Amino acid sequence: MNSFSYLKIIAVITVFVLALLIFFLLTVKTKNKIPNRLFASYLIINAIDISGFFLAEKITSNYPNLEIFRWTLCLLSIPLFYLYVQAICYNDFRLKRKHLLHFALFILFNLILIPRIYQGNDTAKKYFFRHHFETGEMILFQSIIELQYLGYIIAVFIILKKYKSIYLENYTNSNASVYKWLFQMTTFFVIAHYFDTLKNLLRYTNYHEFLIVINEFAGIIALAITCWFILKALNNPDLFKSIDSKSKNKSKTVTLTDLENHRIMSQIELLKEHMNTAKPYLNPSLTIQELANQINVPVSELSVLINVHLNQHFFDFINQYRIGEAMEILKNHPKKDFTILQTLDKVGFNSKSSFNTAFKKHTTLTPTEYRKSSLL
Repeated sequence: MNSFSYLKIIAVITVFVLALLIFFLLTVKTKNKIPNRLFASYLIINAIDISGFFLAEKITSNYPNLEIFRWTLCLLSIPLFYLYVQAICYNDFRLKRKHLLHFALFILFNLILIPRIYQGNDTAKKYFFRHHFETGEMILFQSIIELQYLGYIIAVFIILKKYKSIYLENYTNSNASVYKWLFQMTTFFVIAHYFDTLKNLLRYTNYHEFLIVINEFAGIIALAITCWFILKALNNPDLFKSIDSKSKNKSKTVTLTDLENHRIMSQIELLKEHMNTAKPYLNPSLTIQELANQINVPVSELSVLINVHLNQHFFDFINQYRIGEAMEILKNHPKKDFTILQTLDKVGFNSKSSFNTAFKKHTTLTPTEYRKSSLL
């Protein structure tokens, strides 16, 4: 069995695994189906692209126009991923007619192909398939793909930056799995895309015979990553938790009168007293809206109070109380009474890694190190 046959087998397995994930995304019960449907559409486009390793030859022989159309489908890939990122980040995202503009390049390029390629005779099409990387249409196609990809990737990272900022200022669940998941996926896709771009450049060099070997290696990596995505998605339901895009970043510079300063100081004292007596931070899913309701302060004022006047994210403000509570437990209770896991659960954290990170940020020690030092 030669390398190309192995590549076909890898491609078949990858498409099969993607089909399972697509089926799961389209059938799983969830309140907001838009993110799952967009991600399923993105995976379908990628599955069609990968299927070319074992279907392209037959399609080219019998339906050349269909094969060319299959090539152009990759222009739908990154716009679908961009819309998916928006949908999974923000629970108020809705598909609108304006989003059809994201598919304009796909439509435009297919219109460009009609005169010389789609309507061309058999001889012209055979020549195109043999020399397509040398044609003006394909050079234009590759240029459009690279420009489109770069633009959308920048837009995705901007969305993720905004999402993280809003999350830190409105939520306290320290396991920000959605951001991590999307950032990891996006980073992988960037690496994979530019690896594929560099690989395709080999077609124009004297090393084009290495393409099959490189394709085989890339196929194995793609299969492994696909399986990893599936396991991660199935084992982490919080990956599909979103936030409201109408939540705002309230950080800004303000100038206050003496009367306003007095009112702000009173609100800060009220907030601190509530934190120390009611201990709302013990709720692992506490949000700034819930805390505002508890102290009867508009959420916009509370956000400015914490982010501007206390110069902290809501996330860090709540965590300092959680860490303070944890320090008391670790200092006053032996390990047999409260383990690290029991401690983090009691003070409002939901993962050991996030607890260790926050604890070290506030004390420069890990929980275990702090417990040992307090016993000396």
